Amino acid sequence: MKTHINIQSCLAVTALGVMLLTASCKKDFLNVPPQAQQPETAFWKTAEDADKAVNAVYAKLRSWDNVAFNAIVIESTGADEADKGSTPTDATFFNLFDTFTVTSTQGSLQGFWNGQYQNIKLCNQAIDSIPKIAMDENLKSRYIAEAKFVRAYSYFRLVRAYGRVPLRLHEPKDPTEYNIPQAEKTEVYAQIEKDLTEAASVLPPSYDADNKGRATKGAALGLHAKVAMYQQKWNDVLSFTNQVMGLGYDLFPNFEKGFRTENENNIESVFEIQAELLIGNSAASNSQYSQVQGVAGVRGGGWGFNTPSQALADAFEPGDPRRDATIIFRGETTPQGDVIPTTVPNERYNQKSYVPFSLYVSGYNEGAQQNIRVLRFADILLMNAEAANELGDPAQAKSSLNRVRQRARGGNPNILPDVTTNDKTELRNAIWHERQVELAMENDRYFDVIRQGRAAQVFGPKGWKANKNEVWPIPATEIDLSGGKLTQNPGYN
Repeated sequence: MKTHINIQSCLAVTALGVMLLTASCKKDFLNVPPQAQQPETAFWKTAEDADKAVNAVYAKLRSWDNVAFNAIVIESTGADEADKGSTPTDATFFNLFDTFTVTSTQGSLQGFWNGQYQNIKLCNQAIDSIPKIAMDENLKSRYIAEAKFVRAYSYFRLVRAYGRVPLRLHEPKDPTEYNIPQAEKTEVYAQIEKDLTEAASVLPPSYDADNKGRATKGAALGLHAKVAMYQQKWNDVLSFTNQVMGLGYDLFPNFEKGFRTENENNIESVFEIQAELLIGNSAASNSQYSQVQGVAGVRGGGWGFNTPSQALADAFEPGDPRRDATIIFRGETTPQGDVIPTTVPNERYNQKSYVPFSLYVSGYNEGAQQNIRVLRFADILLMNAEAANELGDPAQAKSSLNRVRQRARGGNPNILPDVTTNDKTELRNAIWHERQVELAMENDRYFDVIRQGRAAQVFGPKGWKANKNEVWPIPATEIDLSGGKLTQNPGYN
């Protein structure tokens, strides 16, 4: 049975209202009707309220703005690994991101911004209000730590995408507190690190089956490592990844099967956004992550956007099994037995987001049950390798790097030989290449290349320009609403 965080009941805790989706691991929750809206004055009273509030934080993470079009164009489309997909005339705004001609009025910029700040709003409500509830103190501390983890994750997505952003850590008490200026990137990163440090000190290493998928100590440490990597704090990256490596994670033996629904939350999973297809509750079965990227033109497939590029297909070394485990090719038969017709619109589709067509249920989003892998142990190992190399320890770097390659080759000694060089530049390039093929189509490549300082070289042929495209434009609506308190990123209008 798939385990998942409680995700099925509704209630509003603000004047605007928010969806709280909760359920147990048992199947008798499926037909429980949504509860009526509950006013804020009647909320934040009990431990059950705290539980519902934190579950709402997790539920929001799988929303459209967080995992579908608005996230994909911000975090993936500009990379060399992805093409727009679908048909030439469908959702042509993708091309604005692919060619770096997007302007501040484009709607997905606002959508992604809204998605992150909605996450942050729910987190702030929980962090501010749960301390006032009379309940078990350990559980109270854990709920607050979970909210701090998600707040840090959302601010990390914001600072990578937009650079300077408003840093809101509490809900406004009066109208004068709504309009706040942008914080410098260093301030945003400092707050992210503070939240993750505090979260890691409280969160448990693991949970029981009913709570599997919640943020753990490993998730907080692992995300902190990535945040530190973006700031080139290599000692911190090494320290945090070493700690995660001591928490019992491992590489799932079969790379391709590790992305299938039956193997979600496996030993390699450090953090996943939880999703589920709940018969009788289409509102809770709302993830469109798999749907928008699924094979177009077949029942149970999807819309065919964000397709792997030829450049990605060519990046894999000869015989690397991850190529076929990452890319569904037109005309192939998947390991699960789905025949991909030669008539589908696109040559390639994202296999990591793929859900076998037989699991499709009419009336629900294709692939609604597919979790979104946010952080895997393979990423931890590659961050560890990069930090060790930058700090002058090639032996440790090669050990972590080759551990990833060894899993990929699956016991075949004729492919993917161990990296043996001690040259710092050669080893750095080998680690960067391994990140490209191991983490392909996981919304990592675009910002990874930028933080490596190679974007002009790698993305320049697509139109990427230095001193501008390191970030996307601040949504024009936000600047207008601020009365000019927010300022546009350089190079945009």
